[in-house]
Amino acid sequence: MTQIPPIPDKEYFSIGEVSQITLVPKHTLRYWESEFKLLRPVRKSSGRRKYRREEVELVFKIKDLLYNQKYSIEGAKKYLIGDKRKDTQDTLALNLESIPDSEFLQNIKDELKYILKLLKK
Repeated sequence: MTQIPPIPDKEYFSIGEVSQITLVPKHTLRYWESEFKLLRPVRKSSGRRKYRREEVELVFKIKDLLYNQKYSIEGAKKYLIGDKRKDTQDTLALNLESIPDSEFLQNIKDELKYILKLLKK
């Protein structure tokens, strides 16, 4: 991935600010919102979009996938969804070996290992 320039330290960004920071035109950002379900800026009562820092970082990720790594829109969607699933699986990784043993706890550990195995499929 290409180097991300510093993002100002603020809670919300307008679409114009995101466009300037990421060098992605506003109309392209609006299109990406319709294509990428992960990119959902908050809409204020006035109807204006307000992007959070995570969404600005996601715009950089989408830009890199489409322009630098030459993914198609569909390919980038699949990559991002797979990336989210991977993050979820990483949080499920438990260090079951550190739990003290007893028959009851061993049964629980075995069941958890089985569940983790199913989730990784």
